Amino acid sequence: MESSQPDAADDSAMDEFLEKFRSQPYHGGFHEDRWEEEFDKIPLFMKKAPSDIDPKENPDLACLQSIIFDEDRSPEEQAKTCKDEGNDYFKEKDYKKAVILYTEGLKKNSADPDLNAVLLTNRAAAQYYLGNFRSALNDVIAAKKLKPCHLKAIVRGALCHLELKHFAEAVNWCDEGLQIDGKEKKLLEIRAKADKLKRTEQRDIRKAKLKEKKEQSQNDTLLQAIKTRNIRLVSEAAGEDEDSASEGLGEISLARLSFKNPCGAGLSLDEQGRLMWPVLFLYPEYCHSDFISAFHEDSRFIDHLTVMFGETPSWDLEQKYCPDNLEVYFEDEAREELYRVPPKSTLLRVLQHPRYFVKALTPAFMISVESSLFSQNYFRGRKVHEVED
Repeated sequence: MESSQPDAADDSAMDEFLEKFRSQPYHGGFHEDRWEEEFDKIPLFMKKAPSDIDPKENPDLACLQSIIFDEDRSPEEQAKTCKDEGNDYFKEKDYKKAVILYTEGLKKNSADPDLNAVLLTNRAAAQYYLGNFRSALNDVIAAKKLKPCHLKAIVRGALCHLELKHFAEAVNWCDEGLQIDGKEKKLLEIRAKADKLKRTEQRDIRKAKLKEKKEQSQNDTLLQAIKTRNIRLVSEAAGEDEDSASEGLGEISLARLSFKNPCGAGLSLDEQGRLMWPVLFLYPEYCHSDFISAFHEDSRFIDHLTVMFGETPSWDLEQKYCPDNLEVYFEDEAREELYRVPPKSTLLRVLQHPRYFVKALTPAFMISVESSLFSQNYFRGRKVHEVED
């Protein structure tokens, strides 16, 4: 029969240990006022791991980390640990940290191509959710080189192409994946969407080309109409000197002309082949202007002025702007001279004047009150020519 003395000795040691707590209180326990904070420092019960682990503040966690990332372990084991850590961050939707961990795993230079393909594909998924579609695409291309039949890489590659609006490439990637698994639901959905968007894109390109061709034809017709009327044009980019203004229609590039002005109106032809011009009337006395969107080339200035000043405009406080006493001028900017236009002249007649140059396809004229004090001061010292009616 075995002796019971060892058991008695153990009980005696335990009694001594417990007696010590009665005389010497334990100081390593949790404090009532901050037990939750202290509890959270234990790795097993942490709700969230700190970004930077300080061995002094979290010695237990630092110890675990050193075990996990032990350099003595094989590159494959270290890479797998990084993958698992990255997956945890991915599940928490912390995609930036997931990218960092997957990258660390790839830096381990594992000799396992399947593991590297998974790391690349997972990093691509994290980059995708961060909106870095180009980086994600580069990762899945690299993953596919390591593992050509990696279906997840193909799915994510198709999604990246879809987001980058590479619809034809997205369809090609889906077709490649469907050769591996013809019933893959995700690939079938992506392919249907990409194919529809590809057809829409192709249709829009065709429509844009047809519209461009039609506009080009219309512009050529307008330029020909201007040329036959001997109307001189200058573009907005042309200089103000006489030589540049006298280049003539044949020297002006279509690219330098806009057939639409900022107001949205533009030069056009009516059904009889007559030109309709957007025209600007300037009133320097009041720093005011009027815009006529379609001034027919055969219309007279007095016809528009009669309609426009049939009622006194709000800015004409002295009520002196009446159709019968208004004068029309255009300026020869190169020579700094003015030309007075007979109100009964047609627009075409004035545009054909040898010293009139249409700037930016929008003829402009100054309107003033005859013999007014402002007109006398404004035109004093300036050379004014008379345009024949």
